[in-house]
Amino acid sequence: MNSDYIKAGVERAPNRSLLYALGYTDEEIRRPIIGVVSSYNEVVPGHMNLDKIADAVKAGIRAAGGTPIMFPAIAVCDGIAMGHIGMKYSLVTRDLIADSTEAMAIAHQFDGLVMIPNCDKNVPGLLMAAARLNIPTIFVSGGPMLAGHLKDGRRTCLSHMFEAVGAYKAGTLDEKGVLDYEENACPSCGSCSGMYTANSMNCLTEAIGMALPGNGTIPAPYSARIRLAKKAGMQIMELVKRNIRPRDIMTPAAFHNAETVDMALGCSTNTMLHLPAIAHEAGVEIDLDMSNEISAHTPNLCHLAPAGDTFMEDLDRAGGVLAVMKELTRKNLLDTSLMTVTGKTIEENLEGVANLNPEIIRPIDNPYSAQGGIAVLKGNLAVDGCVVKQSAVAPEMMVHEGPARVFDSEEEAIAAIYEKKIVAGDVVVIRYEGPKGGPGMREMLNPTSAICGMGLGESVALITDGRFSGATRGASIGHISPEAAAGGLIALVEEGDRISIDIPNCKIELKVSDEVLAERRAKWVCPEPKVKTGYLARYAKLVSSADKGAILQ
Repeated sequence: MNSDYIKAGVERAPNRSLLYALGYTDEEIRRPIIGVVSSYNEVVPGHMNLDKIADAVKAGIRAAGGTPIMFPAIAVCDGIAMGHIGMKYSLVTRDLIADSTEAMAIAHQFDGLVMIPNCDKNVPGLLMAAARLNIPTIFVSGGPMLAGHLKDGRRTCLSHMFEAVGAYKAGTLDEKGVLDYEENACPSCGSCSGMYTANSMNCLTEAIGMALPGNGTIPAPYSARIRLAKKAGMQIMELVKRNIRPRDIMTPAAFHNAETVDMALGCSTNTMLHLPAIAHEAGVEIDLDMSNEISAHTPNLCHLAPAGDTFMEDLDRAGGVLAVMKELTRKNLLDTSLMTVTGKTIEENLEGVANLNPEIIRPIDNPYSAQGGIAVLKGNLAVDGCVVKQSAVAPEMMVHEGPARVFDSEEEAIAAIYEKKIVAGDVVVIRYEGPKGGPGMREMLNPTSAICGMGLGESVALITDGRFSGATRGASIGHISPEAAAGGLIALVEEGDRISIDIPNCKIELKVSDEVLAERRAKWVCPEPKVKTGYLARYAKLVSSADKGAILQ
């Protein structure tokens, strides 16, 4: 056992003395020692219940003959961090989480790990750590929030809340209406109730084989979530016994499966940052071109919020992630021979699974669209690619050309939107918000929600070298690579330039001649870094471009 390095033999008597100081008995010390990585905190709604999940995991480990030892992982609430400097600290925590978990796991030589994440960067950060460490590991998340209900009975969620602010600014909703959303959009603990980034990544832990069935969809307040946590605690002991490790599960074929499920579910565009970063840690290289190839033949089967009016609890009742995977197998779109943390193959896991609601999970012969939920666009404006959640784009905006309205920060753009300076037909350009330029690649949920809330979602596009919340809808195109701070063409765009967007053909073009662009290039000077000290400054020096997953080099 790994833990023999801290407990076996006379030479480890000093180490054992410190385990005794923690109150552990000889019997507990002799058992396999399992690290329980709990992301519990009191600032993230998706994490406020993780103390109960951790207690259930520990009970499961003890029941199966192991000794659980808990240590923490941090997590940021993107919704609370949104719209101010705090959002610069969201994506960057993914690497802090991976690094700190690596340090704790190796320093204390655990025999296995149970990861308990829930929200946006916490899930991929711990998946990165799992792949890097390659110790037997299983994931059990905190679960999604229930949908809210407005006073008139309509269901609602966080994306509606953000758009309500835009409606207020447009004069179509009063303060009382905003308060109705404010008090009812987020009614319980859990990761926000739509197919946003947290729920996208939790669903993909199932698809990639690192979590038990139900992990992505069982609502946070349900007792079934506690039972799932106990089962995960028990199952880690089986993984340790059989020496099934993350890299046995997270293979190239598993990442292909994950991207296929991603396209079918209509996941957040942030998965296009996280899957390459996780794959990199597993020794697997995937790129944006692979995403388009998968999308081209993977039907989009789900339209959860923000793409539609259904929520994670609906997906759970319809059969969850496994029901989506079962539909995909009807056209042989998944490799079902792969091992998972159940100790069984995907094929075995899918036995007896059925789609219980074809309105929530479309049958594969009757999809929302023949292509997947995400598209990667390329062209002179994004030579290395950019991404859009095409399943959440209005039909009339799938092809669009308009004048650029250029802003060098999110704050400048949101001010112009609220002042009604953006009109139908415009293409809002927000730059110097990429991984290096931000630094930290902020999400642009406020500008996109303002555009939709003010009634411009079917007539205005937004492009950025930053990124978007999973709650974003509309013609919102992010991850422009190369980014402005790296000298990407987006840095040379000027007010009024024509920008052409063709989502069906995966193209994005700046309609300016090469001669004019060469003149602008000769005059361009990269602005001074926005942050010059602390963690963000170090991050900016090490981070790669968005098309590479914004990994640290």
